Amino acid sequence: MFPTSQQTIGPFFPRGFIADADNDLTRVTAKAKPTKRGETILLRGTVTQQGGKPCVNAILECWQADAAGRFAAVDAEADPDFIGWGRTFTDVTGAYEFRTVLPGGFTDGTGTRAPHANLTVLGSGLMRRVLTTVFFADAAGDPVLGSVPAGLRPLLLAREDGKDGKLRVFRFDIRLRGEGETPFFDL
Repeated sequence: MFPTSQQTIGPFFPRGFIADADNDLTRVTAKAKPTKRGETILLRGTVTQQGGKPCVNAILECWQADAAGRFAAVDAEADPDFIGWGRTFTDVTGAYEFRTVLPGGFTDGTGTRAPHANLTVLGSGLMRRVLTTVFFADAAGDPVLGSVPAGLRPLLLAREDGKDGKLRVFRFDIRLRGEGETPFFDL
C-alpha cells in the first residue's frame, strides 16, 4: 500500500506548475533567443534523501548572476537576454537539469564572490525549503564558502562532468540528509 497525501508531509506540486522551458536560464521567455554572452553550460545532478533514495518530484529553483557577474534586478548593465532564474522538477531517479551560463564573480557586502549559483529545494517531507550554493571555479577566497567548515566545502563544488554536445556539463548532487549531506544555509 502506498501512503496518501494525508499520511505524508507535502508539499505536492502539479506538473503544470512548471513550463517546459522554465529550467533554461539563458532565455527571458521560452520563445526568446538565448543569450549570446558567456559560456552556456548544463548544471545537472540528483537530489537524494538519507540512504541515497531519490527525491522524486521535488522542485529546484536556481538563481545566479550573468556571465559578467551582474543581476538584472539591480544592475542596468546586466545581460538583457539572460533571466538568471529558473525552476525544474526532479524525475523518478531524483535527477534535475538547468541550462544556464557560467556565472561571473562579483563583489557585494560580504566581499569578492566566486562564480556560483544558488539553489533551493522544495519537496515532500521537507518542513521548509532548503537553500545551498554551488561554486563553479576556484572559490577559495569566497567569504560564504569560507564560512563553511573546511571538511564540508568540497560538497559545495560543482565538478566538470564531460560534455553534452558542445556544452560543458557540471554535476552537483544534493543529499538532503545523512552521510555526505549538502551544507544548507539559513534563509
